[in-house]
Amino acid sequence: MSTTSPSRRFHWRVVDIVVAAVLGVTIGFLFFAWTFADGSLGSLLKAFYPPSRGLVGGIWVLGGVLGGLIIRKPGAALFVEMIAASIPALIGSKWGLTVLLSGFLQGLGAEIVFAIFFYRLWKLPVAMLAGMVATVFEWGYETATWYAGWVRFHKMAYLGVLMVSGLILGGVLGWIIQRGLARTGALDRFDSGREIRQLV
Repeated sequence: MSTTSPSRRFHWRVVDIVVAAVLGVTIGFLFFAWTFADGSLGSLLKAFYPPSRGLVGGIWVLGGVLGGLIIRKPGAALFVEMIAASIPALIGSKWGLTVLLSGFLQGLGAEIVFAIFFYRLWKLPVAMLAGMVATVFEWGYETATWYAGWVRFHKMAYLGVLMVSGLILGGVLGWIIQRGLARTGALDRFDSGREIRQLV
């Protein structure tokens, strides 16, 4: 549970904005590097069975999940994911500016999950659910554009694979990273950091 008082839970501080921006930029460069792994590994998986390329797709929702877990304010998941998506868009991505739309949808998916729990519950299952829902939003976009020609079975199989990937690479990985950062003291100005430090 969040230890922030109700009157402060929805208020963004300067440190929230700065850390969210830095986090978004950092993950954005990770996204840019991942485009090469996505291209090579994704192509191999797609050649084996097209929907299996979703196994590498979960990493794309990491920004939203991690942003929400660390900042714990309304809009944090969407804000971090959008900044992260803007980095490959600016540097140059094989998907062009469409990554901004993907980032919006992924961040929105994670944001909705955190909002459902009123930005008060930050356990691993919530992070996993946020990662999964974020990939569902992305799946809707991708199957309407990039994979519109797939048969229904392939689309549904892709959804299942993508959700598992989002659960692990977005939810579980995001939760592990947040706890790891908290243990270093880097998040001491956040509830997300103080909670973990109190347990150490």
